[in-house]
Amino acid sequence: GTVIHWYKQKEDGAPARLLFDSAGKVTVENAFQANRYIVERNSGQKRCFLTIKDVIPDDAATYYCAYWDPHLWRTWIKYFGTGTKLIVSEKGSSPPANSEIMQKKHENEITYVCLIERFYPEVIRVTWTDGEKEVTDKVVKGDTWQSTKEDEYSIASWLTVPAENEDKKYYCKYEHEEKKASLPTQVDSVETAPQEEDCKTVFNRGNLILFCLIFVTDQLMHRTAYLVYIILLLKSSMYYLIVLFFIYR
Repeated sequence: GTVIHWYKQKEDGAPARLLFDSAGKVTVENAFQANRYIVERNSGQKRCFLTIKDVIPDDAATYYCAYWDPHLWRTWIKYFGTGTKLIVSEKGSSPPANSEIMQKKHENEITYVCLIERFYPEVIRVTWTDGEKEVTDKVVKGDTWQSTKEDEYSIASWLTVPAENEDKKYYCKYEHEEKKASLPTQVDSVETAPQEEDCKTVFNRGNLILFCLIFVTDQLMHRTAYLVYIILLLKSSMYYLIVLFFIYR
């Protein structure tokens, strides 16, 4: 008896309700396209399926399912799914051409960087595990960026762990529609990330900004913030003295 809503969100736009299914009756917001959408339910598995027929470029968007859930005091909360991104393109999909893990040890922490390069389309899921369960603490996932070719994308994700876990093996897993893989963090075979003065080496691989920013030490960031503060303070003092000079003149 749950009413299922489907929303369509175009890039840089707000979600707009596409249709809703109430007791098997589907109501489409745009009646002229009602025949293009098929909604099916599987009550036993608590699943609802949306099928789009004769896909056109305008269908490219992220689709969300949602439903209202009753709560106390006659209040209702609408829950949304995580969304499914639909890309309409004449180009065929291609798996990542390269993937690797690099590491950087700093004081009492180790940072592992998982780099996945040159895949299409840009939709990919990257997770970290310790071999048994997913690791979410101190995990950062970067946004996808376009490589040298406009139709290829890359992504990086990094995990920071205590230095005492140096001998523990972690895995970077990615799921692309063309390929799934799991990369282990083996200390004896991982590639050591370049130091800060070696950023040009990373630039040659097209990743200057990403990795130079990842491995900036805390001391450097604090020092930079301190210098910026001093500069701003000096500028304020100069403006104050100039104003006083003209006032008393």
